[in-house]
Amino acid sequence: MSRTRPPDRQTIIRDQSGTSAIEFAIVAPVFILLVFGMIAYGIYFGALHSVQQMAADAARTAIAGLDENERKTLAQRYIDLNADGYVFIDRKKLVVEVKDSDKDSEQFVVSLRYDASQLPIWNLLPMLPLPEKTISRSSTIRVGGI
Repeated sequence: MSRTRPPDRQTIIRDQSGTSAIEFAIVAPVFILLVFGMIAYGIYFGALHSVQQMAADAARTAIAGLDENERKTLAQRYIDLNADGYVFIDRKKLVVEVKDSDKDSEQFVVSLRYDASQLPIWNLLPMLPLPEKTISRSSTIRVGGI
């Protein structure tokens, strides 16, 4: 029966066969956190941009209204007809407010509030710092005329 000697201390110190696994174990969690963070914020910014663009488009549509009620009707109609065409937006979770500006009577404001709690980003990683679950955006436009 042959006996094997345990490796000496110098052999163990010079052996580098497991360094890649150790480096991967250190770097992989950070890399995964970065990738999931980019995915989550990309989805959130897509929804954010959609809400802002929808507010601007509704304001441009409503400028044709002659009074506040007609502008409200035009903006609400635009939102109702086109909200489903925007990325990451569910029409049922969108709150629309159209009113004349408090600061300037020649301007009006279209404000949108979107409940983003159903976006697929909230359960990606529990340790990922994420933004608010409500997106609020508004667009102010000058009332047409002479």
